[in-house]
Amino acid sequence: MMPDTFVSPQVEINEALVTGALLGRGLPSEAEHHLWEAGLSYHLDDIAERHLREAEALAPDHAAVLIGLYRFYFYKGRLAEALAVARRCLLKAAQENNLPADWRSVRTGDAEFGRYENILPRFFLFSLKGYAYLQMRLGETEEGRLAVQKLLELDPTDKIGAKVLLGVLERMGQDDE
Repeated sequence: MMPDTFVSPQVEINEALVTGALLGRGLPSEAEHHLWEAGLSYHLDDIAERHLREAEALAPDHAAVLIGLYRFYFYKGRLAEALAVARRCLLKAAQENNLPADWRSVRTGDAEFGRYENILPRFFLFSLKGYAYLQMRLGETEEGRLAVQKLLELDPTDKIGAKVLLGVLERMGQDDE
């Protein structure tokens, strides 16, 4: 269970990126319409997912579409599907930053991870944080731990809050008082 003060990675991704110009660039207006409709019909799972899939068909690798899919699956509790999208976000972020495809091979000097205002490196960090969080939720704690450790290596000042996840990992298995 996550502490009450924990801000989930998908909320951070949304707040940090969806409003940014990066995500709006190159998104076909029809895909944007489907994302909008998916949000309006969120309570109707089949309809919302159909709109998300339509947006995906029009712009399969666009970050706004990927984030929409991620958030939908996450909030619906479809964590394995959210994890699959988180992996796609990681690959997209790696490509956008000219990073190795395997997040384990990314090094501190590969991008300006320490500059929070740099949206592309931040997209990578938030994608990795979402990946780590979902691994933990799905019981893959060692994979989650490795991802959190990579986050802290890339972002030693912890601007994105990876230490919260590390704290959760460290408390796992301890009795709550």
